[in-house]
Amino acid sequence: MLFNLSKTAAKKIKRLLRPSENSIFFFEYNIPSLPFLHVPRCSYVNVYMKWKKDSYYDSIEHIHHSIQLKPVVALKNCIAKEPNSCIPISAVSKRGLQLDVPMKVARFMRLYPSIFEEYTGPQYNLPWFRLTPEAADIDREEKRVYEECREDLRSRLKRMILMTRENVLPLKIIQGMQWYLGLPDDFLQYPEQNLDESFRFVDMEDGLKGLALESKEKVYSVMEKNAMQRGLYSGGPMEAIEFPFFPSKGLRMRTKIDDWLCEFQKLPYISPYDDFSNLDPDIDIAEKRLVGVLHEILSLFVDHSAERKKLFCLKKHFGLPQKMHRAFERHPHMFYLSFRNKTCTVILKEAYNDISAIEKHPILRVRKKYIKLMKESKVILRNRRVNSRYSNSSAKVDLDSGDVDEGGCAMAHFPLD
Repeated sequence: MLFNLSKTAAKKIKRLLRPSENSIFFFEYNIPSLPFLHVPRCSYVNVYMKWKKDSYYDSIEHIHHSIQLKPVVALKNCIAKEPNSCIPISAVSKRGLQLDVPMKVARFMRLYPSIFEEYTGPQYNLPWFRLTPEAADIDREEKRVYEECREDLRSRLKRMILMTRENVLPLKIIQGMQWYLGLPDDFLQYPEQNLDESFRFVDMEDGLKGLALESKEKVYSVMEKNAMQRGLYSGGPMEAIEFPFFPSKGLRMRTKIDDWLCEFQKLPYISPYDDFSNLDPDIDIAEKRLVGVLHEILSLFVDHSAERKKLFCLKKHFGLPQKMHRAFERHPHMFYLSFRNKTCTVILKEAYNDISAIEKHPILRVRKKYIKLMKESKVILRNRRVNSRYSNSSAKVDLDSGDVDEGGCAMAHFPLD
């Protein structure tokens, strides 16, 4: 049955039908609530904020060249681990998907002659590749950084695991995050060398292998450390810490949304390393914990950014809501979404506005050198094209010159003694 009533009329009908103290008739019937009598309230947490392009974050080279750099480094590692530091193309031609190479492997390697040097192999005239001297030098520096900063890399992995529900992460997720954490490809293959006694391998549900961590020491997040240094936080429970905001130029919000953000800043800060099992996911404090977890995760990464879709695999183990992507849209003062390279990359603004706030990753300097070397490949390829056109044009015989005999054949030139 359909009711075509106004909201006021419906309330009046329900009030008239409300049973009195002496009535027993209405206890046998359940008067249904009309759907328009219950209008849901929307807090400003659920308001969508318009995205604003910011050329500063879209022009950070080591972030947006990371997609090309990852397969370059993977192929470089394949060559560097060989005894003679060279490989035939057949050794990697069928591993393109595994190495994240976006095209045929041989074609991809030829795009970077400043890193990969091609030559004819000893058998069957197959193409072989080795590292250029410049790439080999950077590779040696990279290995030296891994040796000197092993404790720092291990600490970043520990903090990543300590943010999970049960202090355990599946190995496949750790492997998927190795590039962002700055861990070498073979980090988990040598546990005696790279892990300490606090780590242990465990069997998880669905037959997955996981890496668990046992630690009783108190871990403070980047937000807590910075607030303590400024004298704004004493380490007590349910204290408020305000997130650093960095508005983009031209980003304007309505007054009510600004008011909500001010109230949001006054909410208690829940550390990503604290127990959150009793936290109601529908309250604003849970929203603040979500933002704190995302802030801490991005703080651990090499360039303090990541593809948004790669962060979604952390939902289950980090206790993040299903629609965690909305946090990036609701807090444009903290996170920037870049849509370069046909993907969505989340960038932590604080890392590029306050140099002293977040510690730089030790491997970042090495990756910047790789990117600089990659850019030199464009110059080499351009010079090759120019030289190729010049050689082709010079090979053509100028029929108007005197270098042609009567039969139309070009006369050979010989050096004069």
